[in-house]
Amino acid sequence: MRVLVTGATGFIGGNLARELSRRGHEVRALVRPGSNTLTIEDTGVQPIPGDILDRESVLRAMDGCEGVYHCAAVYSFWSRDPTLVHRTNVEGTAIVLSAAGQAGVAKVVYTSTVSTIGLPPQGMGTEDTPADPRHLAGKYKRSKYEAEQLALAVAAEGLPVVVVNPTAPVGPWDVKPTPTGRILVDFLRRRIPAYLATGMNLVDVADVAEGHILAMEKGQSGQRYILGNRNVTLLEVFKLLQELTGIPAPRWRLPFWLAKGAGHVDQLLEGILLRREPRIPLEGIKVAQRPMYVSSEKAVRELGLPQSPVETALENAVRWFTGRGYI
Repeated sequence: MRVLVTGATGFIGGNLARELSRRGHEVRALVRPGSNTLTIEDTGVQPIPGDILDRESVLRAMDGCEGVYHCAAVYSFWSRDPTLVHRTNVEGTAIVLSAAGQAGVAKVVYTSTVSTIGLPPQGMGTEDTPADPRHLAGKYKRSKYEAEQLALAVAAEGLPVVVVNPTAPVGPWDVKPTPTGRILVDFLRRRIPAYLATGMNLVDVADVAEGHILAMEKGQSGQRYILGNRNVTLLEVFKLLQELTGIPAPRWRLPFWLAKGAGHVDQLLEGILLRREPRIPLEGIKVAQRPMYVSSEKAVRELGLPQSPVETALENAVRWFTGRGYI
């Protein structure tokens, strides 16, 4: 099967492209000139020069493809260009979906995020829990919500589009790294003196890649599938890392008001004055104020999403970051 993967130089897209190639698919990757292609080097994945904001290059990459995995996105809580997040995540998605319809692609899997899943006052969020767009903190969450609504609208118009909502994946090939990967790297560098009272749903990135493939094979158009595994507090993550590495988990809980104050100062000094990414992303702190606890039962039941131990995923991530010189 010939498929196109956008975002193959990123964390999820890279793991997905590698797995698709390993299974014998003919994999194309839309790659912007100058991008770090470490995730797909020596894999058999064919890089196609282009950009999701350039419709003609997207159409060239899609030529003859039966399926498209649209993973490309700006996953960051800070950017030098304030318009970049919206242009990439929303306008880029519109271009990819429109091109897929024009190219006659049989099916599209769109990579959304757990951030678009609503969280009830009690219990866990599911695909049926509506999110209130007024309560989405930051440009990233708002852009992904808007892009997901666009994907669902296109599916309702007839193009087969399946939406997957990964939670917080961990594992190898987190080149940038992602905000979740940065937490691991900072812990390994002993740069986390305290923790926030928050939580997330951890999942092995290999399971997320498998979930994408299963969504292409079994997913129903217009449906959403949460690709996750285990709900854990941030402190529990640090304690798991302590067991793996021997590095002590932080013992002091940082109040959110103090974290926000530090974030504002860092935003001013690093983000505005020095024009570089802050070490304490203010948007990330706002996102962390509400634990992202969700259920992946639908994806397990309907797709067969695997549930590999998160301890193994963390161990693989630690080994990869260490072996690649991040520590």
